[in-house]
Amino acid sequence: MSELLDEIKNVVGDNGLITGDEVHQRSGDWRGVTRCRAKAIVRPASTREVSKVVEICNRQSQPLVAAGGLTGLVHGVDAGPDEIMLSFERMTAIENIDAVGRTMTVQAGAPLEKVQNAARDAGLHYAVDLGARGSATIGGNISTNAGGNQVLRYGMTREQVLGLEAVLADGTVISSMNRLLKNNSGYDLKQLFIGTEGTLGIVTRAVLKLAPQPHQPRTAFLACDSFEAVARNFSTLGESYGPSLTSFEVMWDNYYDLIVAKSDRHQAPVPHGHKFYIIVEANLDDEARFAGALETNIDSGLIADAAIAQSGPQRDAMWAIRDDIIGLMMAMLPGAVFDVSLPITEMAAYAEDVSTKVSSTFGEGARTVIFGHIGDGNLHIVISAPEWDETKIRQSEEIVYAPLSAIGGAISAEHGVGLEKREYLKLSRSGDEIALMRRLKAALDPAGILNPGKVFTAKS
Repeated sequence: MSELLDEIKNVVGDNGLITGDEVHQRSGDWRGVTRCRAKAIVRPASTREVSKVVEICNRQSQPLVAAGGLTGLVHGVDAGPDEIMLSFERMTAIENIDAVGRTMTVQAGAPLEKVQNAARDAGLHYAVDLGARGSATIGGNISTNAGGNQVLRYGMTREQVLGLEAVLADGTVISSMNRLLKNNSGYDLKQLFIGTEGTLGIVTRAVLKLAPQPHQPRTAFLACDSFEAVARNFSTLGESYGPSLTSFEVMWDNYYDLIVAKSDRHQAPVPHGHKFYIIVEANLDDEARFAGALETNIDSGLIADAAIAQSGPQRDAMWAIRDDIIGLMMAMLPGAVFDVSLPITEMAAYAEDVSTKVSSTFGEGARTVIFGHIGDGNLHIVISAPEWDETKIRQSEEIVYAPLSAIGGAISAEHGVGLEKREYLKLSRSGDEIALMRRLKAALDPAGILNPGKVFTAKS
């Protein structure tokens, strides 16, 4: 074992350091397809230990990659054989819940679902929700500014973070554990670490904002025959439900057919054969108000078919269709997964353009699946084709990313940039913006040890 690892071991103890074959036996991603390639995995148990480890690595110019639940989709925490992975699996505590002030203090390794359940047990609500809730961690959510299924009502992770604690590249601990809704005392330093993918500092703890426990959610599964109908449903149901509308999720027919019609994983809430499918959810006490707005749109032809969940299990079954990322990946991979944002008014033409180009570029056997959080302008696209290889990956990236700049879109809505999208960052950010990002990186991490190569390369 090297002197560096010996020094780290003195900080975290025998249980805090994994080396050798045990490292490579661990998964390198959420699917378990790749093995961890890091030279070692360090498992600190406190901010103090994180600080000491980072200081040691900085002193010896040792690259370090902080990792959460490995649920990311852009290779944002890939660690190479010359890099150390910093795992937060021993920092999962919920330290405090203030039911009056509606805040929760957690360690960065706390799984999202654990936080959600703790908030619910306290009669409150943590507003970030996504399909990987059981594995994704709060630290990972913060580092990517995760979105999810309730952005329409509550906003992204950024809106839920009141304060945080982070370790800089030299080991300095910035403890900005603000618990106040209003605090304009100087720079809001937490913003340096939210959505910056662990490249400017490592988040170790956070103060999260909680919301009142919502009313019983009213959930419906809708079918539509045109994207115009989808957009008008979003507009009219938004007017009817107001701020109670929490989710408006859309699945193209290619998604619904793959996950429901061609699979035995789910029962179909509404018949197949339509162009689009929607999950709409609102926190309303008034069931008649929820159903009445849907009936109005059925009568006007905006909704071709609909099913309203009559119980918790029925609601869960509807959401399981939308959240079945495992089923989707099993059916589509090898392939490429994309996460883009664009104006709702551009979605229909953009989706048609992507699907057409995939078919014409890759030929027979090529498939495109589209779904997303249409209420906040976010589409997820999965593309696969026979004999999938690096050339096809590059071609699919060009198909998906090239049109976005002209229509006011972005290459990443909620997954981050990581390694996968860094070459395309220039399509969503100006040269001056990227230059400022580099200046921030150089100022806070002059040796470049924190998650190196992510977001942008050192030279380009």
